Amino acid sequence: MPALGALIAEPLFLLADSAMVGHLGAVPLAGLGLASAVLQTVIGLMVFLAYSTTPAVARWLGVGDRRRAVMVGVDGLWLALGLGVVLAAAGWFTAPTLVAAFGADAEVSRAAADYLGLSMLGVPAMLLVFAATGLLRGLQDTRTPLWVAGLGFLVNIVLNAVFIYGMGLGLIGSALGTVIAQWGMVAVYVVIVVRHARRERAPLRPHRGGLARGATSGGWLFLRTVSLRAAMLLAVFVATSLGSPELAAFQVAMTLFATLAFALDALAIAAQALVGRGLGAGDAEQVRQVLRRCLEWGIGGGLLLGLVLVAVSGVLGRVFTNDEAVTALLPPTLIVLGLSVPLGGLVFVLDGVLIGAGDARYLALTGLLNLAAFVPLAGLVLLWAPAGAPGLAWLMAAFALGYLGARAVTLSLRARGSTWMRPGAPV
Repeated sequence: MPALGALIAEPLFLLADSAMVGHLGAVPLAGLGLASAVLQTVIGLMVFLAYSTTPAVARWLGVGDRRRAVMVGVDGLWLALGLGVVLAAAGWFTAPTLVAAFGADAEVSRAAADYLGLSMLGVPAMLLVFAATGLLRGLQDTRTPLWVAGLGFLVNIVLNAVFIYGMGLGLIGSALGTVIAQWGMVAVYVVIVVRHARRERAPLRPHRGGLARGATSGGWLFLRTVSLRAAMLLAVFVATSLGSPELAAFQVAMTLFATLAFALDALAIAAQALVGRGLGAGDAEQVRQVLRRCLEWGIGGGLLLGLVLVAVSGVLGRVFTNDEAVTALLPPTLIVLGLSVPLGGLVFVLDGVLIGAGDARYLALTGLLNLAAFVPLAGLVLLWAPAGAPGLAWLMAAFALGYLGARAVTLSLRARGSTWMRPGAPV
């Protein structure tokens, strides 16, 4: 539950920005939408900073070496800072070019470029938050990230209100408030990490070997994330070809998919931390118990959430839009999505288990296979799917059943064996 709360912090930042900027008019809101698309892609691809740190820290904790566990986390923070500075500098200079690629009108593009350029100053902060969160999760602490994320969200709301309305800074005020809130979260995490380091007598300087191991493991997880993003972008491309109402309806459906994924991903976070610690301690039976219990919760929770989604599929669309053309398309697609949620629970849990085991290379390589399996399914929908609700439902089936099904097969085949259960300290 604490992991779930921390996971939704970043979407809440975006929701708060959108709600406040939306009252400024269509142009600022459109600019925020374009800038956020770029920013969320950059941030999303860097989530490996948490996913690579958590299992490594947890393993050393299982071994019984808390000092080394904290050292690994500190190395992750230095890696995050270096990547963040590079990405921020690149984003600052290329913001207008990145925004121009969307082809929006000049006024919207200008607003988006201004917001994106300033928001790039917060990229190092968000990457540091990822790494610090990974360290604390590895230490089996999911409550502290929840408190930090919650306080950061509240501070973000207050600052945005002051800068946007009180000082009249408009869209720029939104970016400024969010950046300050992000760096405030980093300040809190630095204090927490320094306390852990002093308690365990762990050095705060970076270590070349630790940085290299973090970059290697993170590189495989980065490739895994790229394949996931590519599959989602391909699905959006196919939805675009079906027509504007279909694209709008698919956006609603994918928003619901992301929301359900956040809920089930909390189990994956728990699996990462618990599996890493169990393997570090050499307790294979405990790891198997964690796997079984998380699968029970994941599939059972997915079944419950899926049934709820199917039950409300006929009316849920009106929560998101009053456009009759869009709401009429949604029910069949949401039913298909609801049927796929238990499969998603299986996939997310197994993904978390293998990440916790440090099996990043397998996840990266099979991620490419899963993407290759989805491409012909998306192609068939693109070529032969009928217009309207049936075509959109077929697209959702290709993604939520076909693509997730491919991931379920590759993950299950690995989890059934014992190759991934390498006990002891991380390699």
